[in-house]
Amino acid sequence: FLAEHWQQFAELGWIAAAFKEEDGGLGGSLGDIAVIQEQLGQGLYVGPYVSSVLLAGQLVAALGTTEQKKQILPNLIEGKSLLSFAYAEAASRYNLSDVSTTAKFDSDSNTYRVNGAKSVVLYGEESDTILVSVRTSGAQRDRSGISLLFVPSSSQGVTYQSYRNVDGSSAAEILFDDVSVSRNSLLGKENSAITVIEDVSDFATLALAAEAIGCMKALYEQTLDYIKQREQFGAPLSSFQALQHRMVDVFMSYELSQSMTQAAIDRFSKQDQVERRRLVSAAKTQIGQGGRHIGQEAIQLHGGMGMTNDLPIGHYFKRLTMINTLFGDANYHLKRFQQLGSPLV
Repeated sequence: FLAEHWQQFAELGWIAAAFKEEDGGLGGSLGDIAVIQEQLGQGLYVGPYVSSVLLAGQLVAALGTTEQKKQILPNLIEGKSLLSFAYAEAASRYNLSDVSTTAKFDSDSNTYRVNGAKSVVLYGEESDTILVSVRTSGAQRDRSGISLLFVPSSSQGVTYQSYRNVDGSSAAEILFDDVSVSRNSLLGKENSAITVIEDVSDFATLALAAEAIGCMKALYEQTLDYIKQREQFGAPLSSFQALQHRMVDVFMSYELSQSMTQAAIDRFSKQDQVERRRLVSAAKTQIGQGGRHIGQEAIQLHGGMGMTNDLPIGHYFKRLTMINTLFGDANYHLKRFQQLGSPLV
């Protein structure tokens, strides 16, 4: 991730595309975002577009007051600041309502005191502000009692342990030790943030699925090109019927993943929350399964070269692996799909 690239994103309007015109954006739809994401996937871009724009930025757009939007969104859209969304915890797995990080309100100082830890905060240390899901009431896994607070990254009591994920993206474990933030740092209503968090995470999940489609397309095309050039027993690999069949299977996984994702994107805004979640889970399940199949075949058909860092094949597969784990892997979404009721019509 390079700052000059991020500034170019802003100049090209890719950040503004994700926000409504009244918020200073270009009013792009989820379909528009998917076009951008697919191209970023095909170009193997790893950066804070999802974490800053499609997660934290969308939460601000959905819940922020007029004053909060004016304070935060223009700088984000112009590429002058980064946000991160800290939602995951060591024991929470994929349950967005499993929150043990607490925020106690002190009426004397009119501030919240934040204590706890968040895990795998994408581009956490690089961000200017961390949007943190905190528990302001209730038990650890209650759906009610979850709130969102802005915490400046330089606040006293905030410590980071940064590292690189398998795909090269940046993440951090963040510890909040009696961090004081003003009451104005509350985003939306106290104790009632979980529904919007789930909606925005589903939105981001489909955007990630579109990115995965770009990765799959690149893997398919590069592998097809390789077996046309690589020769064995005096003939190109592409002439062997067994490998032709395997490449057809790879193409079918790509096409099915693309169709499932596009169907979910087209219908996302027209459905109620339950049906939207089913659409998302159907697409994410196929993305996880198809991405693994395509990545494994691409590496095997490249032979030993596919295992090296010299070729992009393994790097695409690492990115697909990371996408699979964000907001629930294929097994999690298959189970969620089954739990949400009747089949899609």
